[in-house]
Amino acid sequence: MGVSASLSMAATVTQTKALDLTTTSDPLIFRRAVSLLNGTTAGKADRVFHDRRTLAASATEDLDLAGALTDAFGASLTFVRIKGLFISAAVPNTNNVVIGAAGANPWATLLNTTGTVALRPGASLGVMAGDQDPTAYTVTAGTGDQLKVTNSGAGTPVTYDVIVIGASA
Repeated sequence: MGVSASLSMAATVTQTKALDLTTTSDPLIFRRAVSLLNGTTAGKADRVFHDRRTLAASATEDLDLAGALTDAFGASLTFVRIKGLFISAAVPNTNNVVIGAAGANPWATLLNTTGTVALRPGASLGVMAGDQDPTAYTVTAGTGDQLKVTNSGAGTPVTYDVIVIGASA
């Protein structure tokens, strides 16, 4: 089983200002992209997890990046390096989806042990390592492998999509 991936993020913004006789414009195009081939070294990935998940009101779950997740074919996944992480909160959510700060064995490489990111309804978070980065975002099985996801409030469930692309070594 092989993996190939194209990860990207982009922003295209134009600011304008009307002056007396002209309108000035400040166009900005920001694009970053990474292409990953099959493997475990820099610029490569061999593991992918993706899922749409729902958390009950006030619920929390820990995504175990080293051994508990399974891929689309049912194979157990153990990530050692995360090359890309994408999480998107569903638009109809009432509560936020909060990422980070697992109580035990937190995956601290991205947000440290207590850092969190709150994704409001419809918001997305995307992180990708550079294609020449030999380290990426490390996962340490048993001590630093839990990615906590929390429904920020009571009353309603939240739904979110998650994609994790990484390497087994």
